[in-house]
Amino acid sequence: MTATVSTGAGLPGDPTEGLPEDELPDDAAELPQAFAFGPEHDELRATVRRFLADRSPEAEVRRLMETDAGYDPAVWQQLAHLGLTGLLVPERHGGAGAGCVELQIVCEEMGRALLCAPYLSSAVLATSALRYAGDEAARARYLPGLADGSVIGTLAVTEESGSWRAEDAATRAESDGAGGFTLTGEKLFVLDGAVADLLLVLASTDSGPGLFAVAADALGLAREPMATLDVTRKQARITLQGTPGTPISSIEDAAAGLAAALDVAAAALAAEQAGGARRVLEMAVEYAGVREQFGRPIGSYQAIKHKCADMLLEVESATSAAYAAGWAVDARSPEVGVLASLAKAYCSEAYYRCAAENIQVHGGIGFTWEHPAHLYFKRATSTQILLGSPTYHRELLATRLGI
Repeated sequence: MTATVSTGAGLPGDPTEGLPEDELPDDAAELPQAFAFGPEHDELRATVRRFLADRSPEAEVRRLMETDAGYDPAVWQQLAHLGLTGLLVPERHGGAGAGCVELQIVCEEMGRALLCAPYLSSAVLATSALRYAGDEAARARYLPGLADGSVIGTLAVTEESGSWRAEDAATRAESDGAGGFTLTGEKLFVLDGAVADLLLVLASTDSGPGLFAVAADALGLAREPMATLDVTRKQARITLQGTPGTPISSIEDAAAGLAAALDVAAAALAAEQAGGARRVLEMAVEYAGVREQFGRPIGSYQAIKHKCADMLLEVESATSAAYAAGWAVDARSPEVGVLASLAKAYCSEAYYRCAAENIQVHGGIGFTWEHPAHLYFKRATSTQILLGSPTYHRELLATRLGI
């Protein structure tokens, strides 16, 4: 796969803006103008796929999705030992110092396997928020634990409105007069909020929106699991009543940093969606080749051929869109925001359509609880809304394009 992107640096919305100099990639002008997977990418993909085939088969997914925690701590530590929980964390903070493309490869494979683990919440959302919205003191304090898997983090943004915009936060943060803040409000659909050790909470102040670190055992914090369509990814309601929180950066930097972090997360989630879409395509093609009707495989009928061909087009387009956004992040392109919103909008709908068509190809068996097709359909449906719906991202795309 090759994706062509333009490059630039230090532009508004640049995810690297404000990062320490030793975290910045080389001058963008020296970066190649086209992206293609190299041997190291192929090896990473093969390693992760082998690991997930062993640790996240369908039977294990079904077992974990029925538990309260929703993940296996032993598998989480194995992910940490492989260096996967700290991919985005700089080396000086104990991480791998990898790029967004490497993260996307891992997320794509996890999407294929429906891995039950707090990876998106901790290794992507919380880590990105600290990297792009946090100051150096906050990074030094929290990133090492996220990198080695000893700390599970999450990002608490959405409320009753469902908005991911920083300026829409209704949760309030009031100064305690001693350099700290107390938070009051409610957050909904917080990924892995019931098991996270560290919550990064978006709240409004008199000076604007800010991000605050809240410990799991903080006074006045209540966490309640929420019933959702996709039981393979746990979500929670977070209630704060005068809960102490520590700002992770100046209030003035929080909104722009959060927006940049969410662009990186959108690129990662788009890759996960592309991975899930590719897996349901494989399931549909395999079934169409073995299921016979009227004495011949159903894959020989034109209607099924067209469904599978359309799914393939969706999958390849989604994969290209996702990795174009990831490469733009690594290349410090001015198109990061545009490509991230484009990828999230397209991949959300492509995954949903492919998951629905997979059920149609399977016929009656695809509707049963025993078949995994419904698990992918539920994941596809839930990820459409996560980090903003396709409609939201099209509106954001139009705004970013100046339309």
